[in-house]
Amino acid sequence: MASPNRPSDWLLTSALLLMAATVMVTQNQPLLRTLRAQTMGWTAQVESTFAWVGRYLQVLEQNDELRRENIRLSSQVARTRAVRRRNEELRRLLNLTDSSDAALRPARIVTKDIFQNDNFLTLDVGRADGVTEGMPVVHESGIVGTVVLVNDHYAQVMPFLNTDFRVPGTVLPLRAEGIVRWGGEHLNRLQLDHIVKTEPVKAGQQVVTSGHSNVFPAGRRIGTVDSVAAPPGRSELQIFLRPAVQLYEISHAVVILRTPPPKQQALEETPIG
Repeated sequence: MASPNRPSDWLLTSALLLMAATVMVTQNQPLLRTLRAQTMGWTAQVESTFAWVGRYLQVLEQNDELRRENIRLSSQVARTRAVRRRNEELRRLLNLTDSSDAALRPARIVTKDIFQNDNFLTLDVGRADGVTEGMPVVHESGIVGTVVLVNDHYAQVMPFLNTDFRVPGTVLPLRAEGIVRWGGEHLNRLQLDHIVKTEPVKAGQQVVTSGHSNVFPAGRRIGTVDSVAAPPGRSELQIFLRPAVQLYEISHAVVILRTPPPKQQALEETPIG
């Protein structure tokens, strides 16, 4: 008796089922269209998901490119503005040298140290350019300081923002005279001493060099009166000035090639008694 589980029976059954399924699918067009539609829907969903991921990554890359371009353009604009400011400053300094009767030496400020009490600047001019100790340094806006140390190609300047700096000043139009100094606290405030209370000093008045020194010529701007007070028990006014020159903004200056007459300097340095 033949066994019902022979392999040939299983192969024949499988072939007949496959043929039946093939005939059903190929002959049943609505079923075929339904299967294709469902397959197309699934495929579209998968493609849409991958497409969204691709667009997201593309947007991230574009944002990075735009950010880099924005940084580059911002840096370029900042450099352009800085160059424009330097050019305008140099143009004003050239006008200053053209309008002055004194011999002047334009210089570039190569280093600034204006964050403590003993502040100094360094200029790229020296003895080879005719610069010596004691010469005044100015800017188109006003005074800067005094040369205190020189070598062949560089000069160190004590600016007005130094607690050891002093310059005689005159309040215009009163012609009241005092001594201007820096208190060592605020970079935008100077102090004018030795003005008596009877002088009608007001905020907004200009203070210029008086000429009663062996360094600065008369009439150079020092600053503008910012506030005036009359402390009780004192005979002098308390006067604060806004400097005419903002040291932390300038990049160039001019050295006035003048020194006091030797006899005058010797007389002033001779001790009394």
